Amino acid sequence: MSALLRPRTREAAALLVVVLAATLELTAVDLAPPGIRPLLSGFLLGAAVAILALSAVLAHRHRQIAARHHPAVSPESVDASWFTARALDGFPMESVRPDLLGPNAPDLNRLYLAWILATHGHDTNGLIRRLGLSHDVAALLVDSAQARRDR
Repeated sequence: MSALLRPRTREAAALLVVVLAATLELTAVDLAPPGIRPLLSGFLLGAAVAILALSAVLAHRHRQIAARHHPAVSPESVDASWFTARALDGFPMESVRPDLLGPNAPDLNRLYLAWILATHGHDTNGLIRRLGLSHDVAALLVDSAQARRDR
């Protein structure tokens, strides 16, 4: 349910571009002289298909790059060493306490999981995407985990 409530600005911008482009194309075809309309329609249709294909290729490439740089946590990569008695050492409880007491407070267990992921090298965007945390909380956990690793 929380995934439905998060804003999707990229998707909204893409939809707006598609609607504007379709409106401009229809206007151009409508204003063109009758003899040129089939040629113009064919050109615009070909351009739209080419742009769609290019967008699909770029989106696929982006997913490949993201998967290489931010691999998903697979069950095979998680072992008992992730969940030891010392796994929560250094957890910044005092820093996240105001967020736990505020409106739309994240679940403490979700913060613990985010902490464990952060201590194993996951970044702020990964925690936001996977666990639905706010940017401030995710960044705080990642920064604290980095400080713990540097000690």
